[in-house]
Amino acid sequence: MSSEPSASFHNVRFPLGISFGATGGPEWKNEILTLVSGHEKRNARWAHSRRHYDAGTGIRSLVDLRQVLSFFEARRGSLYAFRFHDPFDNKSANYNAENSAYDQKQIISDGKTECFQLVKNYEDYTRPITKPVEKSVKLAVDGAPFDNFEVDYLSGNISFSPDDIPHAGAVITAGFAFDVAVRFNTDQLLASITS
Repeated sequence: MSSEPSASFHNVRFPLGISFGATGGPEWKNEILTLVSGHEKRNARWAHSRRHYDAGTGIRSLVDLRQVLSFFEARRGSLYAFRFHDPFDNKSANYNAENSAYDQKQIISDGKTECFQLVKNYEDYTRPITKPVEKSVKLAVDGAPFDNFEVDYLSGNISFSPDDIPHAGAVITAGFAFDVAVRFNTDQLLASITS
């Protein structure tokens, strides 16, 4: 399976128990050019990383296999993307910590912007979060919990009504759980029962 930014999306999650046994993670595409002088120049070909998973490592029983077969059929192979719970990176907080409204700096309000994209920060890289888990998003403005917002759980956009936009200079932080949009990278699923 690979991460998918496409519009052909079914808003359903891959079986959670199987995803916990999956292997995989982020991938970047970089270009390395060797100059005449022997020095190298490196260019990032993608603005954001993509993720690849092997869910086969999470199948431990015939029941699991049947779940995956059914899910694969419902997505018509690689036709439709779906939600996948990344067992390694799925929330705003660090590892064993609970999510809180103070986990990730989002934006500094200009007092006019009604909508912004939810993000997760990795040192100096900012990753857009497009599939937050429903009812998991918490916001704070200048360190105080803030409830007057709406979340688009299919795009990761946070919206304020015109009357509730935080004042200019306000620091907006957020906590959340999230999934990754992926699709099967094959149209044929080969299965075998050996024991």
